[in-house]
Amino acid sequence: MRISKHLILVLLLALPGLALSELAASGLPATSTWYFHADFDEMRSSDAGKPIYEWLQREVFADVRDDAGIDLDKEADRITAFSAAESGAVVTIEGSISQETQDKLLAMAAGADEFDTLKHKGKTFYYAKGDNHEKNNKIEVDSFENGVYFTFALKNRILATSSREQMERLLDSKGKLPKRSADRGTLIVLTAEKSLIQAGIQADQVEDRGDGGWKSNILKNTEQLAVMIADVAGKIAIETQLIATQPEMAESLASIVRGLISLAMFSEDMDPEVAEFLKGTTVDVEGSSLNIRLALDPDSVVVALDD
Repeated sequence: MRISKHLILVLLLALPGLALSELAASGLPATSTWYFHADFDEMRSSDAGKPIYEWLQREVFADVRDDAGIDLDKEADRITAFSAAESGAVVTIEGSISQETQDKLLAMAAGADEFDTLKHKGKTFYYAKGDNHEKNNKIEVDSFENGVYFTFALKNRILATSSREQMERLLDSKGKLPKRSADRGTLIVLTAEKSLIQAGIQADQVEDRGDGGWKSNILKNTEQLAVMIADVAGKIAIETQLIATQPEMAESLASIVRGLISLAMFSEDMDPEVAEFLKGTTVDVEGSSLNIRLALDPDSVVVALDD
């Protein structure tokens, strides 16, 4: 599906109804199974975020611009996606979306196997579906395997959903989700003053491929996993919170993580600067919760990404 490589790549980028740059737990449905949020605007203005943003310009935005003719660098401020059990996936690009970009996206969508223009209470939205298993397509988005509904009807954003019902509900609410408290069992959302990237998942939603690796062993004993990357005093601060199935398992997982860090630090292939940063990694356990924190030099992160 040619449209899934270009259109979905561009559409998979920010949550409806978020006026603030920080993602809050109340901004997600109670039954969310995963979420992702990236704040490009914060990256552009943050000392620690600028090197990461420059890397994205070179390695990601340039490809989108070359393949689809769309300049995310100029038009995307925030990107978020989430999926809820009862309503499917929702994604948005928030920023100054030009008419030229809208025209290009529509032209690509019109080339899909199925394309339709729809209306809801005077607001226009579109539906597109194609072959998700095209050999040349390197991007697979299971949440949109039955097609994508998208619209430009909301100011300064592109909204996409995996169901027509969800699209119509969000058009009715102008993109805002119902307010709610962070109920027990809902996804963890880590926050910071200068958050750059946030993500979380219900671990039992991750497919176990049965490879027997340490990642699989950790995930099968985990209920939730959340990660946040933020600018803290000019460093790239990375925080991971994991909720284990029971307190004893959290302690065991902490031992595994400490052991992996020690093995990495003494590896002959480990960069001395990275090893030094790993020394400052903290691993804490409180009940069933395991927290891992470390701070890295932004340039070191970019070097690691390039490798």
